[in-house]
Formats: sequence, C-alpha cells, structure tokens
Amino acid sequence: MNRRNFSKKALAASFALGIGSQLTAWGKAAPISLRLGGPIYQKYSEPEAWIQAVKAKGYRAAYCPVGLGANTTEIKAYEAAAKKADIVIAEVGAWSNPISPDTDMAKAAYQKCVDSLALADEIGANCCVNISGSKNPVHWAGPHADNLTSETFEQIVEVSRKILLEVNPKRTYFVLEPMPWTYPDNVDSYLKLIKAIAHPHFGVHMDPMNLITTPTLFYRNADLIRDCFRRLGPHIRSCHGKDIVIKEDYYMPQFTEVRPGLGVLDYQVFLKELAKIPEIPLMMEHLPSEAEYDLAAAHIRAEGEKAGIRL
Repeated sequence: MNRRNFSKKALAASFALGIGSQLTAWGKAAPISLRLGGPIYQKYSEPEAWIQAVKAKGYRAAYCPVGLGANTTEIKAYEAAAKKADIVIAEVGAWSNPISPDTDMAKAAYQKCVDSLALADEIGANCCVNISGSKNPVHWAGPHADNLTSETFEQIVEVSRKILLEVNPKRTYFVLEPMPWTYPDNVDSYLKLIKAIAHPHFGVHMDPMNLITTPTLFYRNADLIRDCFRRLGPHIRSCHGKDIVIKEDYYMPQFTEVRPGLGVLDYQVFLKELAKIPEIPLMMEHLPSEAEYDLAAAHIRAEGEKAGIRL
C-alpha cells in the first residue's frame, strides 16, 4: 500500500474514539493507555515499598497512601515517589455524613471532609471524594424520605461550598460520588449541583453503577455511560469500576453489586468514553479480597484489549 495514501486512513482510525491516539512509525494506531488502580494489600512503611506494591499489580493509579494526620515530610515523600514512578494518586476518601440529622456526627463529618480535602491538595491527589450524605439517622449512606428534597439540595450546596472555602484547594477537587437515593442521583442533578456550588474546584466523581436504578438503565447502561461522559466529562476527576446484576426471580427490581465481569456493565463503552480523558483513573473498590481484585483487573484489561485500550 502506498504510505502516503495509508497515512490519511491511519489518521482517521486514530481519531475513531475521538481521542487522537498517536501512531507508530508504521502508521498503526498505538493502543490508548488508561490508568487502572485498586487497594494495595501489601504492607508498606515507606514510599519505595508502596511504589513497588502498586507496580506489582500493574497499576498506574492508586488510592492515597497516607492517612489523615500524616506529616508534611511524609506526604511530600509519597508525592515525589508517585511522580517519579508515573503513578497518579486518584483520590482521598472522606467517607462521612456531613448532613446527618445527628449534629455531632455532622460536625465530625464536616471536619473529616475539610481535613481530607487539605490532604488531597497537599499530596496532589486528583480529588477528595465523599457522598453528599443522608438524613437517615441509622445508616450514614442510606435512603431516607428527606434526602431528595429541595431543602436537602440547598444544604448540600451550602456544606460543599463551606468545605471548599475553608480549604481553598489549588491542586485538587472536592467531588461527590453519585448515589441512588441522595444527590447527585443522576446527570441532571449533578449538573445542577455544579452550577449551584459554582466553585472552580468542585468536580465530578463518576461511578455509573450507582446511577443504575431502573431496568431500562440496567439493560441500556451503555447509553447511560455515554450520556454521563458527554455531559459531565470535563468535570470528571476520578472513576470507580464496579458491576451490577438484577434479581430475576422477583417481581420488583432488585439490583446487586458484583465483581467487574460478573454483571452487565458495558466496560468496552465505559473504557472508550474514559479514553477521551485518559489521565483520569479508574479505581476498583468494594471487593472482599486481593484475589477478587486480580480477577476484576483481568476482566477490565481484557475488555480494554478488545477496544484497543491498555490498562
């Protein structure tokens, strides 16, 4: 084939995913590389051991390696090690309920969010992530009749703004993971929150599984994923990779989270959409063992290979 003619075809192929992948010397589109990560089970007490543990799993992203209370010297050492090894610190978890009806719980949760966001900014993590919270007095992340009300929406806006203003992050973002029964519970409510909070360092945490709340969304989750990235893509700072099944021997919809590969989530579409923002990591979570994470990673990588994407 004439290489001049081939060049145009190769360039067209390289933009087929909308991401402009680089070409090899022979005109073949090089695989897109995404950042996959998950929990680290190997014990470590210094940055190099942590880096070795992350690389041993083939990960290019990781959860924050230090906890609240770490000193500046330790934080900077881990940040420097991550940069040298080309590991993205994806997120600092601030899991708590800052809108709890229990005032003491809400106060403690607010402070945890502030401290976690400050840590994320100091270590250079992509984001500090929490859920918005719940009015459930027993289950901190559970459903409640008052969760999806205009009053609760305004409280979420107020609390999020307050957290951001107190920390004033320069490098990281405060993000809220979507949940089925609290804001943001869909793309529209997330866009509404972004507009209402109106802070340049408020962003999006994308977990499409958490947005699957009906059989239609379950069976058409590829369309849901495309819509999430189309409308929220510029704001996304980190993603979670899970999977979902529906109970088939019951007359009302019941959904269950499962290991990636055991459900219906369209990972090829998920990865193709994520490849449009390739430095944003995909982090696995909620699995019971290291072996389960290895199986999940193998499935995600296999789906990526089918789509011309390396993880």
